[in-house]
Amino acid sequence: MATFLYRIGRWAFRRRRLVGGLWLGALVLAIAAAAMAPAGEEEDLSMPGTESQKAFDLLDERFPRSNSQGAEARLVFRAPDGQRVTAGENRAAVEDALGSLDGGDQVASATDPYETGAVSEDGTIAYATLTYTADAVDLTESTRSALESAANAARDAGLTVEIGGSALDSEEAPGGTTELIGVAVAAVVLVLALGSLVAAGLSLLTAFVGVAISFGLVSALAVPLGLTSTVAILSLMLGLAVGIDYALFITSRFRDERARGSEPEEAAGRAVGTAGSAVVFAGATVFIALVGLGVVGIPELTKMGLGGAGAVALAVLVALTLVPALFGFFGRRILSRAARKAARKAAGPGSEGRHPDTVGGRAKLGTRWARFVLRRPMAVLMIAVLGLGVVALPALSLELGLPGDESKSVETTQRRAYDLLSEGFGPGFNGPLTVVVDASESADTRATTDLVVKTLRGVDGVASVGEPVLNRAADTAVLTAVPRTAPNSGETKDLVHAIRSAVSGVEADTGAGILVTGTTALNIDISEAMSDALLPYLTVVIGLAVLLLLVVFRSVLVPVKAALGFLLSVGSAFGVLVAVFQWGWAADLVGIEQTGPVMSLMPILIIGIVFGLAMDYEVFLLSRMREAYVHGASPGEAIVTGFRHSGRVVAAAAIIMISVFAGFIGMSNPTIQTMGVGLAAAVAFDAFVVRMTIAPAVLALLGHRAWWLPRILHRVLPNVDIEGEKLSKPVPASAAEPDAVVPLLPVGRHRH
Repeated sequence: MATFLYRIGRWAFRRRRLVGGLWLGALVLAIAAAAMAPAGEEEDLSMPGTESQKAFDLLDERFPRSNSQGAEARLVFRAPDGQRVTAGENRAAVEDALGSLDGGDQVASATDPYETGAVSEDGTIAYATLTYTADAVDLTESTRSALESAANAARDAGLTVEIGGSALDSEEAPGGTTELIGVAVAAVVLVLALGSLVAAGLSLLTAFVGVAISFGLVSALAVPLGLTSTVAILSLMLGLAVGIDYALFITSRFRDERARGSEPEEAAGRAVGTAGSAVVFAGATVFIALVGLGVVGIPELTKMGLGGAGAVALAVLVALTLVPALFGFFGRRILSRAARKAARKAAGPGSEGRHPDTVGGRAKLGTRWARFVLRRPMAVLMIAVLGLGVVALPALSLELGLPGDESKSVETTQRRAYDLLSEGFGPGFNGPLTVVVDASESADTRATTDLVVKTLRGVDGVASVGEPVLNRAADTAVLTAVPRTAPNSGETKDLVHAIRSAVSGVEADTGAGILVTGTTALNIDISEAMSDALLPYLTVVIGLAVLLLLVVFRSVLVPVKAALGFLLSVGSAFGVLVAVFQWGWAADLVGIEQTGPVMSLMPILIIGIVFGLAMDYEVFLLSRMREAYVHGASPGEAIVTGFRHSGRVVAAAAIIMISVFAGFIGMSNPTIQTMGVGLAAAVAFDAFVVRMTIAPAVLALLGHRAWWLPRILHRVLPNVDIEGEKLSKPVPASAAEPDAVVPLLPVGRHRH
């Protein structure tokens, strides 16, 4: 692979105008396609095969004029202190507000609280429910304005009015202040790491090109493929993070090759052949892990995985082609000012006395750290492992759920409506359960429905059961059961299972199909499915990691160490999520006003993303170590060499990625906010604790055994040559210049 990529790097350098023009054309086409494409729609979270989803599908079939998952609004009215909403003036204000909405565009129905009995026992709070023919994102601005105008009219009459439900939900576009801060931090780190504004600008430019194209493609395909804004933001987040990192790795290797005296074109080829091999491997692992999210069976998660995988694939292509092309455009300006001065004085006095391991006569920080670990490997290993273990402890209390109005800021009208309904009607009122009775195979629909109502009222934990509503064919009934507990509580989860168990007897006696659904039940079903899929998915990811690293490093113990380190990183990240989002630790710093369960999609999504990112640092750091080891260095010397050449770059790449992910924490979208915290924490733990602390300590303790491979595997496993070993041998004249070849010791010559 190294030889093939070497040729690509040289070709891109020589044909830089063609390569640059092709990427510019792709960028223009993607932006134009996005600009002309209609806006995408936000789709309701669904999971085919679950009982709650089957019930929604049945409702759409039997009640075709309604949208079972359409937008809904609840206008919640509260009378002034000492008054009741049933008083004459207050009742008139409520009816006037609802009268202005009844029959409006996109309004399917509007209830009257005085006719339906939707008034609290003390008479201070009432609510009206409005259903719409369209989903929340399809509601027109005039529809939303009419809803808010009706609320304002009642407020002018002296009532407290809040609006709950999904009708006011809206998409959030990227590009806020925190994201810009994250990019700014990444730019500063690039300048400090590379010592050149041009080199830093190159990494940012290529990352922006890849992100712009992927974002444009997601926007253009939003309607045909049903891609949501969350998919677009995830592709932006991942594309920006890995795009900068991949460009940084190749640029850093290019500068190393130039410092060794290689000509620019040769240096570009070698940079792509070596660092580019690691980029391909790292990108492939992220791609496979993200595409693998499709096996979970949640359409939205599948789309998020495919969108993120596409962004990563584009980042890899940009790094392998556009980056070396820009090397040709910028020339010597890619090098730092100090490197350019050193090159001019290379033949001068004193140049031969400086060792590459030193800067100004003092060892580099990465070298000093590696030597420190080598002196005390066991102590370093124990402290690092115990520290991550402590951080991961909260993960034992991990609870999964999906956010609702209760997780929103108290400054929002949705949250205030939620609190008013809980106060007036009980906490379970915000999470009613919908029970669908399919009596098409039953002899008497009414009798079957009455039996279901009686059964539900006998289940402990049910506060009330509403009157059933039949469809026109009178073969399907819908009724509402209100729990006594809040939607995200464990008691409500147990109640859903208790109801399903109780009605199973009615099904057996009557032949009817009885399904429990509603937003609360759907969230419970999805959360349970995520919990069930977590361990199998983690097992597959760990197995894939071991297999890939076995092929790359041709070692048995290195992949095992990497897999165990990955588990530590993920466990610590989950611990942070529980501490912040469930327990509220440091919640103010990230803008969390209400604690609750961790979003059910997050653990499996973070595992998929962090898996690939963890392999990034493993490959870039250990490939330099193995390269030194197979060419005669002792195990300890190989570790120092790896840190000398890659330590600073890996640290800079990790800080950049942390900054980019942390930049999305400020968004109000709970999915993106949780992802930002989880990924930033996971990258920090994986790069600085696992890869740069635990890994060298373990390798130091293992010594030569770290690179042991049974003879049978040595013969069977393919040699992917990720270190670019074949580039040390003469390459055909069509691909290389003879004077650029530096002969190195073949692998087979090394003796333990």
